[in-house]
Amino acid sequence: MKFIVSSSYLLKQLQVLGGIINSNNTLPILDNFLFELDNKSLIVSASDLETTISSKLEVESNEQGSVCIPARLLLDTLKTFPEQPLTFTVEDNNTVEISSNHGKYALAYAKGEEFPSPVELKDPSSTVIQGDILATAISKTIFASGNDDLRPVMSGVFFQFATDGLTFVATDAHKLVKYTREDVSASQAAEFIMPKKPLNLLKSILAAEEDNVTIEYNESNAKFTFNGTEMVCRLIDGKYPNYEAVIPKENPNKLTIDRNQFLNSVRRVSIFSNKTTHQIRLKIAGAELNISAEDIDYSNKAEERLTCDYQGDDMQIGFNSRFLTEMLNNLTSTDVTLEMSLPNRAGILTPTDGLDEGEQVTMLVMPVMLNN
Repeated sequence: MKFIVSSSYLLKQLQVLGGIINSNNTLPILDNFLFELDNKSLIVSASDLETTISSKLEVESNEQGSVCIPARLLLDTLKTFPEQPLTFTVEDNNTVEISSNHGKYALAYAKGEEFPSPVELKDPSSTVIQGDILATAISKTIFASGNDDLRPVMSGVFFQFATDGLTFVATDAHKLVKYTREDVSASQAAEFIMPKKPLNLLKSILAAEEDNVTIEYNESNAKFTFNGTEMVCRLIDGKYPNYEAVIPKENPNKLTIDRNQFLNSVRRVSIFSNKTTHQIRLKIAGAELNISAEDIDYSNKAEERLTCDYQGDDMQIGFNSRFLTEMLNNLTSTDVTLEMSLPNRAGILTPTDGLDEGEQVTMLVMPVMLNN
């Protein structure tokens, strides 16, 4: 088998696919890309058994066949080429020869049949969503998902599809993010938990993609199809916790403040906080917000005063500054609203502007106990 392809075009596609390959695979065949040639179309796949992703490339050829080529070696070689056509030829001596303008390179290959085939989804449901909307939904939620192996359901993002909108939720029990789109809907209700690794990959591929993504899913797997690329991944098994139950409904104390100013203040003050608890104290009275932190072990402390718009009783509440910083960083609005009820109940952070029609973001952050 033989084909000709542009070096930079191939590299761009392979770098995306390479994101799925683990550095230490249990099956040596997974260290390879699978190349399947069918005349002018070349399908390249990569897999880590849980997730398989494949892209369709246009090449010059009139042959057919399949081979597995070592991923790391191929990527390292392609990165060094300036833009030029490369000719791939599968030789009889078990090597693939790549010919460039200046030289020839031989790589050992494995048979294409050895590569695991992706799962076929049996009678899946499907939903279509615009690529950049899906990328936004992932990036707004994924940072809040957990890393606890003992609670695998919390280590992914919960997709909740309904006929009146789509909801994406992530939580690690300390913080929670709920992202809703009312301008996109599914034909029937469904819910499943997507693992983090394939989502990160989707997020980077779809960032500026306005094409539609078709999501097909059943009990155990999901498949994303867009623009000549297909990704099939295994879902996280288990029941997602009832997140609605932890979102406090009555929050009479409402603080509205400039997001950037608040973020910079929290960042600065948190440098002086205790290195294990990262605790900062918010003291709100009238139109003044006082942010302070103290590390008693080292006699370090900091305090800043900001003006804000506040309706409610005077109160003091403690938060982990890392969670607050992550959330404020993830929002793009000019102003944010922090709603609270009691110092031991979760605070709800929402953007006050900058959202699209039908888009909603609710972030929940658990308080930390203040030691007075």
